[in-house]
Amino acid sequence: MRKLISLFLLAIVPVLGWAGGGNIHLDHADIDPTDQASLQRGAKFFVNYCMGCHSAKYQRYNRMAQDIGLTEEQVKANLMFTTEKIGDTMEIAMSSADANKFFGTTPPDLSLIARSRGVDWLYTYLRSFYIDEARPTGVNNVVFKDVGMPHVMWDLQGWQKAIFKENEHGGEPVFERFELVKPGSMTPEQFDGAIRDLVNFLDYVGEPYKLERQRLGVKVLLFLAIFFVLAYLLKKEYWKDVH
Repeated sequence: MRKLISLFLLAIVPVLGWAGGGNIHLDHADIDPTDQASLQRGAKFFVNYCMGCHSAKYQRYNRMAQDIGLTEEQVKANLMFTTEKIGDTMEIAMSSADANKFFGTTPPDLSLIARSRGVDWLYTYLRSFYIDEARPTGVNNVVFKDVGMPHVMWDLQGWQKAIFKENEHGGEPVFERFELVKPGSMTPEQFDGAIRDLVNFLDYVGEPYKLERQRLGVKVLLFLAIFFVLAYLLKKEYWKDVH
């Protein structure tokens, strides 16, 4: 038994570290999957800033249109820039071979990223790029150290540097705060809102049927509650002459 417990702990520790991003505090994303305006803005950010390298191959354009309150014509005009058809999945033209040639690795598909990483992790990560001239892309990330992804939304957020303090227990310095070096086109509050919309959309993509399943679940529970009352009254009626 002790051996099994040890193996279980060894198995979950890497997962917890991956989800939590080390010792970095994760900010609460506070997303709202029922906010269709937020989902529409998030879809815009995803298509414009993420789909150059990342696909969402389990999501179809026409399903997205139906779920987030857009017409197929709106999706074609604003969210489809090549020759895809409305029934196609949200894949990119870049092949894995080209991705490996350009980046040294294949950028992951983002269909399930919100489910695997968590929305708080994504929200914190996308806001935590900082200038690091030692890195090939010129940036690093306090949530995902030495990440290979560039800061694709720098024009919105601007450029920031990370301030670290000495680690009292030795080892690597501890992250303390960010300082904005060059503002972007958005204020920090606006950028936080934009990332919240993007994470909201990624959460939807990871589980498009979640709201529908929740609505169905409420109906099932209501049915069971009503059925229980009827069954109980029927039981009392059958058993009233037994006593």
